[in-house]
Amino acid sequence: MPPATPAPPFTLRPATAADVPALAALVNDAYRGEASRRGWTTEADLLDGPRIDAAALHELLGAPGGGFVLAVGAAGQLLGCVYLQAQAGRLYLGTLAVAPAAQAHGLGRHLLAAAEARARQQGCSHLKMTVLAARPELLAWYERRGYGRTGATEPFPATARFGRPRQPLELVVLEKAVPPPA
Repeated sequence: MPPATPAPPFTLRPATAADVPALAALVNDAYRGEASRRGWTTEADLLDGPRIDAAALHELLGAPGGGFVLAVGAAGQLLGCVYLQAQAGRLYLGTLAVAPAAQAHGLGRHLLAAAEARARQQGCSHLKMTVLAARPELLAWYERRGYGRTGATEPFPATARFGRPRQPLELVVLEKAVPPPA
């Protein structure tokens, strides 16, 4: 296990509807377009169009058992986020995004730790996520943090809402067991 990363200057808090414009900008900058190319999480070569829009964010915020955890910098800037939703004993983890300029400094690991703490609080036995199969470096990053491939895959959503694929895409299902609270 890698050494613990010192906490950067940010706070974690739940997202509200007022955060939607900044949240959409963060997620789209982290994954798509030219801004995403400054970080290592870009999907710009795989998909065209935005990663998420305000309507999708409002839906996620209103989903039963769902919500975003935000990492907010000392000056109030949005640095990162992760979406969490309880689903039948598992906590679904999605839309983990870190601003390109803030990547590679441990913020993603802090957001994963927050997700794991939430899973324990909610009595979930596992965390579950899906990752594009065409992103081997991202799959490897999650695997180094204890997430394992389940052997299941899912088709990439056949809707322009999540972007227009430049090639056939599928999602790999990953899970990690959550130890019970100490």
